[in-house]
Amino acid sequence: MVETVLNIVRKLDDTFDIESFGKDPAFSRFIPQVYEGKGDWRGNFEPKFNELFNGLMIKGDLEVENLFLAVFPTRDVLEAFIRDGKPGDLLFMHHPILMECGDPRGKWGRGFVPIDESLIEQIRGKGLSIYTCHAPLDYHKTLGTSQAIAEELNVEITDRFIHDEKHGDIGIIGEITETNTDSLMEKLKVIFDIPYVDFKGKKKKIKKVAIVAGCGDKTSWMQMAEDQGVDAYISGEIHCHIDNDYGKRRYDEMKVYAGHTNMSLIGVSHSASEYLVHKTLMYRWFEENLHFKSIRLIPQGEWWV
Repeated sequence: MVETVLNIVRKLDDTFDIESFGKDPAFSRFIPQVYEGKGDWRGNFEPKFNELFNGLMIKGDLEVENLFLAVFPTRDVLEAFIRDGKPGDLLFMHHPILMECGDPRGKWGRGFVPIDESLIEQIRGKGLSIYTCHAPLDYHKTLGTSQAIAEELNVEITDRFIHDEKHGDIGIIGEITETNTDSLMEKLKVIFDIPYVDFKGKKKKIKKVAIVAGCGDKTSWMQMAEDQGVDAYISGEIHCHIDNDYGKRRYDEMKVYAGHTNMSLIGVSHSASEYLVHKTLMYRWFEENLHFKSIRLIPQGEWWV
């Protein structure tokens, strides 16, 4: 089966109500910053993307046979897409640039990193397309990044938090079958295919959980969850490991909070926490709403980066 890139974009734009979000609050700042002095990013990306920082980022050939799904544009992800994609094929991602968040057992990250221009040239030269969806995917009630985690854990959702007046909530609170911290961490390692989790806080019996995909390392959000009687706070990041003043400040704040919280705080890596939605909810959505010859997942070689 073959789709047109215009039909795919129309359905995605409508499903995620891209226009209503206006400029993506994160990437409208970070994309200009990271590409400053590093080539013509505006010329490489679609005009509408340069306004909203969500949606069709690079437009290739009209007809799309195969769809690829990934979370961050790491070098290994883009090289796989360039190698295996046919002219016209489309890559759907959550992030338009890489965010190196750091490894709790290894190197600290650099933060936001631009895509190497040689890779962009190869993507454009081969007629491939890229569509990214950041804030609209995080906030989506049924296809959201946190929603995917809640469904995988069979959470009975009782509340949502971290509220935006216009778009809703990105965090989820709910109940799971009673377990303990060690068992939950082992289960999360399997779900996210990671060698270890980042853990802080207390080990305890767990019935009520809070879920925040991606960067959930804000102590104010953790306190909101704790005030609602949450036993375990699950996020992509519970500690910021970005090697700059901002990252070190956030790390120090978290150290203080972790010293007195009664919750189990569990990080599963920023990228792995957001990859899950591509592997589950978005994969099924594409199967049900569009027609491709194949749908292929591109996992990262390493989740803690």
